[in-house]
Amino acid sequence: MPDHVDLTHPIDTGMQTYPGDPAVSLTDHATHAADGYHVESLSCGSHTGTHIDAPLHTEPDGDPLSAFSLDRFIFDAVRVDCRDCAAREAITPERLPADDALADADMVVCWTGWDDYWNTDRYLDHPYIAPETAARCADHGLAVGVDALSPDLTPSPQARDDESTDFAAHHALLGENCLIVENLTNLGSVTERFELRAYPLALGGDGAPVRAVGVRQ
Repeated sequence: MPDHVDLTHPIDTGMQTYPGDPAVSLTDHATHAADGYHVESLSCGSHTGTHIDAPLHTEPDGDPLSAFSLDRFIFDAVRVDCRDCAAREAITPERLPADDALADADMVVCWTGWDDYWNTDRYLDHPYIAPETAARCADHGLAVGVDALSPDLTPSPQARDDESTDFAAHHALLGENCLIVENLTNLGSVTERFELRAYPLALGGDGAPVRAVGVRQ
């Protein structure tokens, strides 16, 4: 099996986005038949597809992506199997490994298997990271990766009236400069401990699409 695994959703017209985010459009701008060369025009938001969140995304005084050196986008990741979580169920702190297992890691990646529902309405109803789980990650200086639209609950017709809408996991993590990678896929193809390389496009702001690559250890 290859050592490098693509963990990225392709960017294409009409792909799923977080509710309210810009739609994605990829169209021909120039063609071989008409122009003698081919160029595509891309319109999308900064949080399209598999992407990384900078603190500026939710923290008014947070750092933009441009404040982080390239080595901050290489993570020694611990994959946590959360595939038994139900729709809109919290991922609680006791699911995380013991503190000593996290001591030399850079990131916790929650593997929910929800990428199986990518581009469907059910994708909105992914499990989410409980605020206290996010706080524990932040206490250890750990970034977080998810194979879902968000570490927090996503708006959905299935949402309950008592659900939180305050982006608690985002604030707990980004408020402590712990980066978030969202919409990962194919996490079953990496090992429980792996290196995640998630270099963003050089947009420099609140977030950017990444080509996420897992390297087995």
